Amino acid sequence: MMDLLKIDKIRQYKTRQGFVKRIVQEHYLREDVPCNSELCLAGCRQTANCVVPADVTHYLLPDCQTASDYLDILELPELIGIVFLQTVLHHVRHSSGKRSYQRLYNKVKDMRSRCTVFANEFCHYAYCSREPGEDHVQWQFRVVYESAVWYYNHLAGQKPIVLLTENEKVIEEYGSRTAGVYVLSIGNYLNMFWPDLNQALDIYESLKASLAEVESQSKGSSKEYTEYLPMDVLSAGIKSGRYIDGAIRVNRHHAQEEAFVSRNIRSSDQKSDVLIAGRKNRNRAVDGDIVVVELLPQAEWTGRIISLKAAGSDDVGSEKSESMPCGRVVGILQRNWRDYVVSLPDDLEQQTGGGQSDKILVIPWDYSIPKIRISTRHALQLKDQRIVVRIDSWETDSMFPNGHFVRSLGTIGDLETEIAAVLVEKNLSVGPFSEGLLKEMPENTEQNPWVMDEDEVKKRRDLRRSHLIFSIDPKGCEDVDDTLSVRKLKNGRIELGVHIADVTYFVKPDSLTDLEARSRSTTVYLADRRYDMLPEILSAQLCSLIGGVDRYAVSVVWQLDPNTYEVIKVWYGRTVIRSAYKMFYEAAQALHDGKQVADDIPELDGLDAAAVDKKLVELKWCVDKLMDIARHLKARRVVGGAVQLEGEEVKVELNEEQEIEDLVPKQTMEIHETIAECMIFANHWVAKKIAEAFSTSALLRHHPLPRQDQFQELLYCAKAKGYTIDTSSNKALADSLDKCIDSNDPLYNRILRSLATKAMSNALYFSTGSLPRDQFFHYGLALDRYTHFTSPIRRYADVIVHRQLLAAVEEEDSNSLHLPSNKDLQQLSGHINTKHRASQNAQRDSQVLFQAMYFRDRDSTTDERCIVDAVVHNLRANGLLVFIPRYGIKGALYLKDKEGLVCDASSPGKTPTWVPGTLEWSEFSITVSTSTCKTTFKLFDHITVRISVQQARSHASSLRFDLVANQPHKKDESIGVQNTSLKTDIIQEVLGESEDKTSTASIYDNQDILGADFPELKKQYGQTNKSVSLYHLLQHLQEMGLEESADGS
Repeated sequence: MMDLLKIDKIRQYKTRQGFVKRIVQEHYLREDVPCNSELCLAGCRQTANCVVPADVTHYLLPDCQTASDYLDILELPELIGIVFLQTVLHHVRHSSGKRSYQRLYNKVKDMRSRCTVFANEFCHYAYCSREPGEDHVQWQFRVVYESAVWYYNHLAGQKPIVLLTENEKVIEEYGSRTAGVYVLSIGNYLNMFWPDLNQALDIYESLKASLAEVESQSKGSSKEYTEYLPMDVLSAGIKSGRYIDGAIRVNRHHAQEEAFVSRNIRSSDQKSDVLIAGRKNRNRAVDGDIVVVELLPQAEWTGRIISLKAAGSDDVGSEKSESMPCGRVVGILQRNWRDYVVSLPDDLEQQTGGGQSDKILVIPWDYSIPKIRISTRHALQLKDQRIVVRIDSWETDSMFPNGHFVRSLGTIGDLETEIAAVLVEKNLSVGPFSEGLLKEMPENTEQNPWVMDEDEVKKRRDLRRSHLIFSIDPKGCEDVDDTLSVRKLKNGRIELGVHIADVTYFVKPDSLTDLEARSRSTTVYLADRRYDMLPEILSAQLCSLIGGVDRYAVSVVWQLDPNTYEVIKVWYGRTVIRSAYKMFYEAAQALHDGKQVADDIPELDGLDAAAVDKKLVELKWCVDKLMDIARHLKARRVVGGAVQLEGEEVKVELNEEQEIEDLVPKQTMEIHETIAECMIFANHWVAKKIAEAFSTSALLRHHPLPRQDQFQELLYCAKAKGYTIDTSSNKALADSLDKCIDSNDPLYNRILRSLATKAMSNALYFSTGSLPRDQFFHYGLALDRYTHFTSPIRRYADVIVHRQLLAAVEEEDSNSLHLPSNKDLQQLSGHINTKHRASQNAQRDSQVLFQAMYFRDRDSTTDERCIVDAVVHNLRANGLLVFIPRYGIKGALYLKDKEGLVCDASSPGKTPTWVPGTLEWSEFSITVSTSTCKTTFKLFDHITVRISVQQARSHASSLRFDLVANQPHKKDESIGVQNTSLKTDIIQEVLGESEDKTSTASIYDNQDILGADFPELKKQYGQTNKSVSLYHLLQHLQEMGLEESADGS
């Protein structure tokens, strides 16, 4: 056993009272601290998962200040082989905070970065004590330098060491002291080793200028904001209840005036939000930060703004709600700064003094973010581009935060630039898969097609000949996650099977594929494309349960009572399946309805009439039985209180060339709910199994009780037509919504259900060890246990659940399967929840983007697609909130402009005019009064509006709605029956205009094939590259609307 050397570590610090305290700590040094390098000749035991590689030209060691100030550069994927010293980690944690430390830790933890940590403070010959009178910064660098020298000598000089610092004095002092250990500034290092890495050079220049700006500001004396209270004062105040902590949310419609912090109050008679009115009270807090708030005296409380504000307008209405608790920010617990998309201002030359200054106030794409001051020498080149910046600091004497340039996204207005902006704003990384990851993929070419492993087949239950297995999916779906089977057993029972693609066979724990899937967590579906969680060879080929091909699966098989469909027995396990039919929803529904569908099922081609009739009879029995089972399953959940909510669902129509022709309001068929119920059933039973096997570390999905104050808008809208909504429980809510029917307007119930969806809390993944058992429930689905098991191709949570289920049923050692502990799983759950929410927000923003691009070049006064029917679904002090059924969009319509004029629409057949007048607001209506007449708009009135585009150079363009007539639009009187020219028209036309600019199309081109017959299979069952992602979007929307309609996420 290696002897330990004990030394005394002396620290001195000053207390709040001004006294100096001296602390003596025991510190132990040893000689066998592992170096974590592949070049080690001393036989060090490696204690880290990541080691620095042998195939790099040098090892990189940043000093303390470099790691703290220039972490953005060190995070670049091109920089590998970095050795982070323990001294450096401690400095980053204590000087830059937990967030920066976590970023550095993630760099090390990611095995793709090939970096490591060296515990130099415990290494006998690397550590050096602080000398009397030595400056702390000087001592830190001396420790770093001595550790670098030890590391170089320990590896016998096999690899040069580059030590990075921005301290010119130490570069001069240490630069040539030791051969093989080079001390360089970051700028010199990048110019010498990475001259073509322009992104790093640009970040360096911008960061250096930003740091210089902060230093110059610190010498000023004027204070724009107050200093934050010390952390110990904040902690004591939170504990005593004097202060409130929470995430600050800026109202993007009134970003200069309003922000809110939520309080954890469940009581319905107390308001849970604290209003932070004005930028002074916000005190440098940025949207998303975890802040500490002190309540203001009640005499200073005010109400929230209830007037509409046009995009880009500085006009703030004076109309406010009743007063609510108000506060001011007195401290920040955690900065949640991220990458921000910005653009340079129109008055660039005026700001820069004709190019004499490089300091610029850039305008964020997100209205809720303040302007950011950056320094760049490339202002003129970046003037018409969207760029990415990061905030570095926000001092008390600065009106705006300081930041630095990261990279450019492209020219403002280009489709690819705007899509990239959406992804950056939602913090979604969707780059191409790495070369190392692709090398892990199995080979599947025409010359060498992938085949099953016979030994693996023997370990599984083979269902290829015993079960009629089929899938029912949207038209064109390629990544088929799930298949079904149903049959009658000899003992009279009914057997129901759900068979899910076995992704875990191909994605091994901690492989590069697994790490990348974990990082992405979900497939991202945008309006015109998708970004897969897994490489295409898995998602569309080897894992896809395509018809007529042998595939690995994980199955749940139930034996049910033939009359009540109660579960008698359940089996879980690995299987081998061959799907006999790949049906579309429309064909399955038509088969159930007794219609002729032989031509819609390709597997029946080439068979004689008798054989076709026989197979159709067999298949129809299966579909009918599935529907009957699903009705019973849903009825049980409804009795238990399941809430059926409303999402904006759409349906694709195709032409003969399989190109998208139209998108119409989706009329949900029973087969949709049938498949959804089967998936919910499987998810529920898998959740029960893994929760039983891993009581403290199973991955489940929790849908908490909604906050009662979130139902106010729903209650208000129901009251407008004389209905009362009971929100005391999920069953009471569901029963109330079922009764709110207006026979003259089917949209009324849809809007109410959408408001109920909006009021719901988000469903979240969690580890069972992090919540009490009585909190495991899923409110919307009325189930005591729920998880996600049925979509492992596009959700990483399902991959984890598959591993846990297989460990539970096969009784394997959980350690050998690398199952996460409760702590690790809860951390992973938070990451998946964040990515899941970001993906859905990106999907929404991409739809808004295409809507604006579609209407941008249309003449809104003459184009019939711009004149539509709208439903008033809420009232504001100066206008209306309307819903456009034809396009499934919502927005604001102004009845009073900033000059005080009101919109007069009293003359039928004439264009409304802006005239002097007033607005009178009652509980359920708003009346426009002019000198000649009065016009009243009531909740749920149908009116005619004109759609145009509100251009915004620095922000996302938005739609503008103008009143045409205070009566329904004639052409939209049959809303809900059939409409043309909807969202797919928008997407197709925009894509047609931007076809030459699309740079990501190549990622959808198939490079491999699914065996020798895959081209023919794809020709029969596949879809065109241009439209593939929209079908997955619809599948995703369907799941949101049917499987988990109450999740609100």
